[in-house]
Amino acid sequence: MDAFCSDCKRHTEVVFDHSAGDTVCSECGLVLESHSIDETSEWRTFANESGDNDPVRVGGPTNPLLADGGLSTVIAKPNGATGEFLSSSLGRWQNRGANPDRGLIMAFKTIATMSDRLGLVATIKDRANEIYKRVEDQKSSRGRNQDALLAACLYIACRQEDKPRTVKEICSVANGATKKEIGRAKEYIVKQLGLENGQSVEMGTIHAGDFMRRFCSNLGMNNQAVKAAQEAVTKSEEFDIRRSPISIAAAVIYIITQLSDDKKPLKGYYMLFIC
Repeated sequence: MDAFCSDCKRHTEVVFDHSAGDTVCSECGLVLESHSIDETSEWRTFANESGDNDPVRVGGPTNPLLADGGLSTVIAKPNGATGEFLSSSLGRWQNRGANPDRGLIMAFKTIATMSDRLGLVATIKDRANEIYKRVEDQKSSRGRNQDALLAACLYIACRQEDKPRTVKEICSVANGATKKEIGRAKEYIVKQLGLENGQSVEMGTIHAGDFMRRFCSNLGMNNQAVKAAQEAVTKSEEFDIRRSPISIAAAVIYIITQLSDDKKPLKGYYMLFIC
């Protein structure tokens, strides 16, 4: 690493002293910058049996949606017999304490699991967490189907991030919540967020092209057929087709497959991916 040294009057190689946080010129020894903040990750281990070759990241990122920022301490169960009674006692005492974020943490974990199963990006997961936190702060969701509520938050987040998923796709990871329950939960969330803001909630516009590549991939279509389907669905936007985007995407894919050598049946596994 090079930096300009005011004594040497030129760019010289510098050395960073991690213990003091100083940046020192390697030629004249001048401290160019002092008390710097190390932005790199801190890796340490506290396990006796792991030695020095098994570093562990100390702490996780802060979560602004939680009261304590997600920086609470967890007392784990010991692997051996040493200190087992003390550790288990401390763990019980910790669990007895009322954690105001316990429900949110469990909800965020469920949303993260559903996001991972659908292969969604982190921005969608974070948006779903934010939506759920806003609804939960209103204290009006008690008694409702929690799985449907979390699934609806994920559905709305996908819409707002311009990466929509069908209700059936969301339902497949919703821990048993039905399409009707998710639909009701979605209407409830939109209503609550509208009351909070005093205006309608922007859900984003769904286009048939948003589903095209994913549907084609699920059907195992070749690149030439996928490209033709994308061109056809783009052309279809010029016409006034008053049908749902999912139906338009399904119709375009069916037409393209019938025109290609790799024909797909209308029923059976074909409809399994589209409906």
